[in-house]
Amino acid sequence: MADPNFWNDQVAAQKLIEVNNSLKVKFDNFNTLSEAVEELEVLFELLQSEPDDEDLLSELDQKVNKTQKRLQKYQLELLLSGKYDHSNAIVEIHPGAGGTESQDWGSMLLRMYSRWSQQHDFEVETLDYLAGDEAGIKSVTLLIKGNNAYGYLRSEKGVHRLVRISPFDAAGRRHTSFASVNVMPELDDNVDIELRSDDIKMEVFRSSGAGGQHINKTSSAVRLIHIPTGIVVSSQAQRSQFQNRATAESMLRSKLYQLKLEEQQKKKAEIQGQQLDIGWGSQIRSYVFHPYSMVKDHRTGYETGNVQSVMDGELDEFINAYLQYKLQSKNPS
Repeated sequence: MADPNFWNDQVAAQKLIEVNNSLKVKFDNFNTLSEAVEELEVLFELLQSEPDDEDLLSELDQKVNKTQKRLQKYQLELLLSGKYDHSNAIVEIHPGAGGTESQDWGSMLLRMYSRWSQQHDFEVETLDYLAGDEAGIKSVTLLIKGNNAYGYLRSEKGVHRLVRISPFDAAGRRHTSFASVNVMPELDDNVDIELRSDDIKMEVFRSSGAGGQHINKTSSAVRLIHIPTGIVVSSQAQRSQFQNRATAESMLRSKLYQLKLEEQQKKKAEIQGQQLDIGWGSQIRSYVFHPYSMVKDHRTGYETGNVQSVMDGELDEFINAYLQYKLQSKNPS
């Protein structure tokens, strides 16, 4: 980076800086963990010489718990080795059939991912939002910005199932609702995905953000329709039509890349004789509020009875289980 010619190719230079920053984070985290373990060893030795010191025991207990959480986070980061794992994530939530009940479920998932993002100091930007008729949402698209955001959240792609006593049912009956979550990496212009103007139909409309706070008097929101594939993307987060078009094109590029990747995976599975479910309708997780409390991931088998903590954004155990599951499936023993 000190080379005088380093910035001659700005794209390559920026990529190298990003790789360097990512490695520096891992290096710093490792050193922080090493120092924390050394401190625990010192505290443990002190406690052995003063076994009745309640304050020392309490301090050791707190620091052990804190170090365990740091270690788990570090282990998660080491599992993120995919090409775009370091990227920002585009997250789409689409409630299934069921009207208000499923639309409310969509808004609960929106809150869950927003809370998770806050816990990780990630920035959440709403790219597109369509409110439900009575409650909840009809659809929402988020851009979650932060290191490894896509690597973490790719575990959430699939159908999420809710079982509960519906607050919208006067008879107090149990309802089952579904919502699909799609997760894509935010791609830069260097990714080889061609967008031909002849293949794209653009429509404009007035923005209608969450709660109405972003409603524009002009038609600045943009919807792009990719004619060959039928893919539709919308953006209404920006103030100008030009900015929304650029955001929508970025979303479309990510969707086309995802489609290309899925086609490659399907062909590979056919050649190897594997059964690979990469469909949009695969159910990945169930959230049961009644008659008992449980959240279970159907891919990994991981489950917890603390439903409320999950809905408050405590997803790391599920993400960790998924990454371990993917690692084992790549390297079966």
